[in-house]
Amino acid sequence: MPRRIVILGSTGSIGRSTIDVIDALGDEYQFEGLAAGSQWELLAEQVNRCRPAAAAIADPAFEARLRAQVNGHTEISSGPAALCELVARPACDFVVSAIVGSAGLPATLAAIRAGRNVGLANKEALVAAGAVLIPEARRTGARILPIDSEHSAIFQAMQAGRRQEVRCVYLTASGGPFRTWSREQLESATPQDALQHPTWNMGPKITVDSATMMNKALEIIEATWLFDLNPADIQVLVHPESIVHSMVEFCDGSIIAQMGSPDMRTPIQYALSYPQRLPGCGQRLDLASMRRLHFEPPDLDRFPALRLGYEAAERRGTAGAALNGANEEAVAAFRAGKLRFSDITRVVEVALGGHPFVAHPSLEDVQRVDAWARSEVARCLKA
Repeated sequence: MPRRIVILGSTGSIGRSTIDVIDALGDEYQFEGLAAGSQWELLAEQVNRCRPAAAAIADPAFEARLRAQVNGHTEISSGPAALCELVARPACDFVVSAIVGSAGLPATLAAIRAGRNVGLANKEALVAAGAVLIPEARRTGARILPIDSEHSAIFQAMQAGRRQEVRCVYLTASGGPFRTWSREQLESATPQDALQHPTWNMGPKITVDSATMMNKALEIIEATWLFDLNPADIQVLVHPESIVHSMVEFCDGSIIAQMGSPDMRTPIQYALSYPQRLPGCGQRLDLASMRRLHFEPPDLDRFPALRLGYEAAERRGTAGAALNGANEEAVAAFRAGKLRFSDITRVVEVALGGHPFVAHPSLEDVQRVDAWARSEVARCLKA
């Protein structure tokens, strides 16, 4: 029987790449459902091409337009609840969670509660609500397979030993477009500057996060939840070539690295096909052309977001929700020209330090802290 896949966020960068991967894998993988936020025109094109059993758009204002453009073979629904219903469809075997930001949390949680295995590209859901998602996955038996290239690399490298044999994890970072910029230059960085990533082709929000290195801060938190790691056992290394996606050091001193071209289709396919490995559509790595690979420690003075990531990972509870909610608002303000690049991390630090912390949060606690952090950033913008 073919595996039937639901893609949350099918119109985004990861969602589009997932469609490419499923197309390349052939008849063993089929589309059960596609979901998007508001890009109804692209969603309509995808539905007519992929012919899923169902499709949902989060914004109900676009449902009528979507229906008018879609052939009659697909069930159409709208609203946030529709996404949760999509992942719980009986025929769904696997969910790719690729909605950007905390907006993807409810549907990701619904998939886990339904016992679906989840390919997680939406790191923000785990950062904000790891204290909710991980216990729920244990309860239902749902497996969370990382789609982030770094966490996919860690997951693969950990197959070389047992969890208790792991000494530390090396989380690699490209360094983003500002790796060589001075603090003075960073003060005047523009949104256009921040979106010029040297190695990866990603959506705008994650590209800005890469520029601040907040993306790596979020990944520190994500790794603690996914792999049950202490933050002190995670080391960040700047690796501008983006060839070594991460490494695991074991107690005997062996370091296992996962390498590959910077192509998201490879970790997407690994999550879809796990535990099998199948011929893929991702770009192959030409090792003979790699003259040198460089590694260097990150500069915490120029990129203080990393320090906040370690702090939130140590505190756990609602710290991740505060960090993530504040960062999403700050990045949106920066892209709108309302906040300087160097102030993104500053306002996030204010929200992280001042939020009403809950050590063992419920989903409602997470959502309340997320809303508080966003309002705190708005207050800082007005000050």
